[in-house]
Amino acid sequence: MRWFGQAVRHYPVVAITLAIGAVSLVLTQTDAAAAVPWIVSVYTLAVAARAGWSMVRSLLSGQIGLDLLAVTAIIATVAVGEYWASLVIVLMLSGGEALEDYAAGRAKRELNALLERVPQQAHLIVDGDETRVRDILVGDVEPDDELLIRPSEIVPVDCELVSAEATVDESSLTGESLPVERHQGELLLSGSVNGSSAIRVRAAASAADSQYQRIIDLVREASESKAPIVRLADRYALPFTLVAYAIAGVAWLVSGDPVRFAEVLVVATPCPLLIAAPVAFMAGMSRAAKAGVVVKNAGTLERLARARTVAFDKTGTLTHGQPEVVSILPAPGTGIGDAELLRLVASAEQYSSHVLAESLMRAANERGLTLIAAESASEVATNGVAAVLDGRRVVIGKPRFVAENTGSFDPVELGAGELAVYVGVDGRYAGAVVLRDRLRHEAHDTLDALTRFGVAETLMLTGDTEATARQIAAQIGITEVAADLLPEDKVRIVKGATPKPVVMVGDGVNDAPVLAVSDVGIAMGARGSTAASESADVVVLIDDLSRVATAVAIGHRTVAIALQSIWIGIALSVVLMVVAAFGLLPAIVGATLQEVIDLVTIVAALRALAPGRDRRLAGVSQGAAPATTRDQARSGVDQALER
Repeated sequence: MRWFGQAVRHYPVVAITLAIGAVSLVLTQTDAAAAVPWIVSVYTLAVAARAGWSMVRSLLSGQIGLDLLAVTAIIATVAVGEYWASLVIVLMLSGGEALEDYAAGRAKRELNALLERVPQQAHLIVDGDETRVRDILVGDVEPDDELLIRPSEIVPVDCELVSAEATVDESSLTGESLPVERHQGELLLSGSVNGSSAIRVRAAASAADSQYQRIIDLVREASESKAPIVRLADRYALPFTLVAYAIAGVAWLVSGDPVRFAEVLVVATPCPLLIAAPVAFMAGMSRAAKAGVVVKNAGTLERLARARTVAFDKTGTLTHGQPEVVSILPAPGTGIGDAELLRLVASAEQYSSHVLAESLMRAANERGLTLIAAESASEVATNGVAAVLDGRRVVIGKPRFVAENTGSFDPVELGAGELAVYVGVDGRYAGAVVLRDRLRHEAHDTLDALTRFGVAETLMLTGDTEATARQIAAQIGITEVAADLLPEDKVRIVKGATPKPVVMVGDGVNDAPVLAVSDVGIAMGARGSTAASESADVVVLIDDLSRVATAVAIGHRTVAIALQSIWIGIALSVVLMVVAAFGLLPAIVGATLQEVIDLVTIVAALRALAPGRDRRLAGVSQGAAPATTRDQARSGVDQALER
């Protein structure tokens, strides 16, 4: 009976209404039956007065409330002696809130599932001895702590696998239904579930900085948001109210019976309009979460449905963001060979946070080159790195940055998807290292799908060179390209882009400002930066660009279902009003049927939970693309300012 007590505390008006109804029914069989009309009438009028006061405050704030019809219906039914109908109306109004909470809870099931799985404890290995384990709070885990994860336990923090291998379930994070094999040295994401064997791991981050906690924070923010489209109901409030009063007034005038007026207003109560939109939007957000897309504000779904321009960052968004060295081009006459040039570049880049730094250092390590410790090093944001290595001043980065430090350089002819890192040594141009970043295989189909969803303009905004950017854009059908951009340039372009709404898709630290100012900012959060995820309206948790099209599809479907549900409620109410106007619907029956309309509206709105079948997504891969290496698996690490 615990749930009953909670229901009474949360919805006291529902409980009191049911109690008064039960007591009144009993009294009708006693000598106190004459008191029943007074008891019910006084109670329902008190509820109407309370609702009326709330309605007046709304009107004073400039909002036309839909409670006006309900209050009028209560007063009218009491006035004509239909006091039982007035009690049913009160039950409908108070019960409508409970029904909406239940429906919203059903819709938020996928969101709440994440919250319920938050790890609470971790098993700390003491002094490296697996036989000595001490349980500690997850919040007390520090990087480099060695932990034991038992079979079927949730990985508490992002950690490095110390055991030889492990099998983990990452479905709650990536959407991949099959277990994933991990090997020693690879990263295990918090929130994944260990397999059938105990494993030993080393914490790579605290709980607050781990993947699962960031997802939890995003989900909590999403679950607490309120959909602005609920204002749609207010848009219909005035015309719906006028139509109801008109039908009721004509029925009274033609029949000469004031009871007709009450009978019409009983079935004109606006609960379906109030319930439809929020339930549909919570269902849509839940559906998005199940697809690996966290929508942080429910109103974002409406803007996604109306999106007309989509802008993309290049590196890490349209491409995989893990370039590979394809050629080393030392300048003639410098005395610097291929190996030495790469060694200098990698040595300087070890002091950079740029996404290219890892690729360049990896290339040097694969060739067995020993990196040089810098006497001094500094990163020039969005331009490159300057370092002193073995007494030589080395500058690495964009052409103009190197040109400013060397006076001249020889531009490299690049192929599709290639980019060049230019090098200057002691004030002279020393050559370039060419890298190629692979285009995402799903990029072309994603662009096609967005066009089918009504997107009229697609842009590429990148800090990369124009030649490289245009070659990538040509392969996937993007016609508008803006290259060599600084973060403030991206903000300026998105602010001026038309037609609106404008969606921006990015993943790096430098994308955070433009994601924040766009109408809808979408962060590729599976491997992107925390800053980008925090400033975005939508976070894609799976390293799959096609989820952008999925998010737009869910927005279209959710808005359509919200509007359909509102119109279903209106249509059914109008039909019942017309029937009541002819005297064919007693007030008590009409009040009961209005509850049925509420349930029909909720069921209609909950259709947004289902995936649906949208032909406009044809050709877009909807399968998860789980990470298979440590670099692919790591998430939330702030990448560099894109050059």
